[in-house]
Amino acid sequence: MTASPFDSLMLREHLSDPQAARLFTDGAEIRAMLLAEGALAKAQGELGLIPQTAARAIHRAAREVAIDPAGLAAGAAASGVVVPAFVEAFRAAMGAPEHAAFVHHGATSQDILDTALVLRLRPYLELCDARLAAILGHLADGAERWAQTPMAARTRGQIATPTTLGARLAAWGAPLIRARERLAQLRPRVLVLSLAGASGNSAALGPRAPEVARAMAAELDLHCPEIPWHAGRDGLAELAAALAIQTASLGKIGLDLALLSQSEVGELRAGEGGGSSTMPHKANPVGAEALVSLARYASRLSGAAQEAMLAGHERDGAAWTLEWLSLPQLCLAAAAALRHAEALTGDLRPDPERMRANMDATHGLMMAEAASFRLAETLPRPQAQALVKAACAEAVERRRPLAEVLSGLPEGAGIDWQAALDPAAHVGEAPAIARRFAAMVRKAG
Repeated sequence: MTASPFDSLMLREHLSDPQAARLFTDGAEIRAMLLAEGALAKAQGELGLIPQTAARAIHRAAREVAIDPAGLAAGAAASGVVVPAFVEAFRAAMGAPEHAAFVHHGATSQDILDTALVLRLRPYLELCDARLAAILGHLADGAERWAQTPMAARTRGQIATPTTLGARLAAWGAPLIRARERLAQLRPRVLVLSLAGASGNSAALGPRAPEVARAMAAELDLHCPEIPWHAGRDGLAELAAALAIQTASLGKIGLDLALLSQSEVGELRAGEGGGSSTMPHKANPVGAEALVSLARYASRLSGAAQEAMLAGHERDGAAWTLEWLSLPQLCLAAAAALRHAEALTGDLRPDPERMRANMDATHGLMMAEAASFRLAETLPRPQAQALVKAACAEAVERRRPLAEVLSGLPEGAGIDWQAALDPAAHVGEAPAIARRFAAMVRKAG
């Protein structure tokens, strides 16, 4: 097993995500840093702070040069950050010392690395939104299709009362609607330029520093902050928390799918089951299990990202490094969970007959609440509840249907207990809940 499953040739297709992973490679980081340096030079050239010829040369070179990540390793180890070695390599690759001297003019390492990060987070957030939309579309389709398909609700691991599969899917999907909203809301707080110089006061950038920042932000299509955020990591911590919540919501789906697909339950399956090395009959819920594992892992990584907010003074290398160790991995885990969830929700295969059989296997005990309310129409409620409780005990002891036991009670004479205790007649608002959810998804688009 490799140190990180995200880099494992054997495990990455299961626990990572190829689209997201491309955004968190050394090459992607270098390209983003080049874009940041090119935009900085262009802004400074337009404002007359560096020669226009140098600005144009730097901006052009930022799109043309290739820098080998391996060549930056020694410098990164010596400095604790890759940017000094990167700037040196960029200047050398330009081959024009008179222009290259103006690379990185007035900026600091954190400006470039943080800006490079948010440039890559933008397509990452777009990927997340597209997958959430697809998952919600699958769940909305299912909620409409199975709005009235009765199944047993389960509370604290036990069969409770009837609900519908559509309502279950709505319960899965509602947190994902909120997850999409969170990601949209946090974009202005995450996709933010960093340009504040060595100590966060832009001293080296001169009196026109705000103009440089606005021009650079416009070039990169990023928000321009009013206050530097070198040590203010709340935006990234918010993203980490949102991704952990989102992945936990997907993990809940995975957990329910694993439980509902158990051999003795068999009510709902999704995706292709994984095989066993020794038991030919096994069809393990691999995708569902991955959702649960990724959710638990994301929770731990989010905690590390929150701790990275404890950045001392104006800049803090230890807190920054902790962010490097946690945020990219969290992004990959969240993307992998979205990929699994999209596949699973697009392949839901319910077994309505098994759902009904599992409800019937309780001998009608799951309808005890409905029975007590029916008797309470003509009896004091405490008396009705006591009668039903005794009837439930008899049904269990004698293995008789609850409806049959209740039919033998004088107090229940004249009631068609088979009809009164039909699970399909006691799903309450479940169909309406399912349809409301589907309508919410359609409206959001």
